[in-house]
Amino acid sequence: MTDIVSADKRSRIMSHIRGKNTKPELMVRKYLFSRGLRYRVNVRKLPGTPDIVLRKYKTVVFVNGCFWHHHDCAAFHWPKSNVEFWTEKITRNEQRDARNHRELADAGWNVVTVWECELKKSVLEDTLQRVYRTIVGEN
Repeated sequence: MTDIVSADKRSRIMSHIRGKNTKPELMVRKYLFSRGLRYRVNVRKLPGTPDIVLRKYKTVVFVNGCFWHHHDCAAFHWPKSNVEFWTEKITRNEQRDARNHRELADAGWNVVTVWECELKKSVLEDTLQRVYRTIVGEN
């Protein structure tokens, strides 16, 4: 199956996808800050460069896009074009995520993953409260 847009247009679209300071990340960070938590962002010294690092709680938070990290939810669909490339890319992302989470856990860090689909309006408040309780140990 061929792509519904030209290669140039697809390249332009993909070039605008950001890796940090995304809307989902900013939503989580704003909430945690409003609850009094202080953190660092994108700490490169830690495996996987976590989106949010709370040293006081020895916790890292990854805010993952459902497509890029292959979340098993309604938001994820395998692409219908360039299938081999995307299968390999997304599989590598999954393997890298698992390795990074394992290394962080082995180093004593608590790892929290927030999925993009968990930040939809209908479940946003529940998700943010769950993340906060997990971080401060109220679970």
